Amino acid sequence: MFTGIIGCMGEVSAVEPRGGDLRLRIDAAGIDAARRQLGDSVAVAGVCLTVAELTPRGFIADVSRETLAHTTIGSWRVGERINLEAALRAGDALGGHLVSGHVDGRAELLERSGDARSERLRFRVPEALRRYVARKGSVALDGVSLTVNEVEGVEFGVNVIPHTLLATTLGDLRLGAQLNLEIDLMARYAERLLAPNQEAGTAWN
Repeated sequence: MFTGIIGCMGEVSAVEPRGGDLRLRIDAAGIDAARRQLGDSVAVAGVCLTVAELTPRGFIADVSRETLAHTTIGSWRVGERINLEAALRAGDALGGHLVSGHVDGRAELLERSGDARSERLRFRVPEALRRYVARKGSVALDGVSLTVNEVEGVEFGVNVIPHTLLATTLGDLRLGAQLNLEIDLMARYAERLLAPNQEAGTAWN
């Protein structure tokens, strides 16, 4: 589990296609080495990846076809800056909201505008995910925990403070950018509880 509070930014240093999936080399020197050990989980732009190998400045991770289908990783190139967060440990502060690192889909940046020292960003989500985005609820965008300010159809807006713009990749976004979107974990469970007759695994049929 993660909190959506980004620990540092890293960089993609190698992308290696492997039989339909990918192997990534990540520069994660900003994360304490004790928190990126073999087998550990790290949120990479909001995607939970497992440390498969250690390198002097970071780690190597394998990315499955399933993950490639639902995230932006397939478009990454060497030099791509990415948000990084080490997995939550017992006793750590929960500064954002509970984030699993299991991305639900992609959000597209439609508009950005200044609001005093902050910025307002407006995104479009896939039709299938619109029902899970609620005013004053939480979302994770490229791993960043954000509060939803307003919702209209498949679009929603957030306010990003100066610190977040500087400490994450959100400050670099251009219109049309695609971001990894994770809906609030509670929304998933609420839907499941409200549909008690739905058989587990129905979505796979």
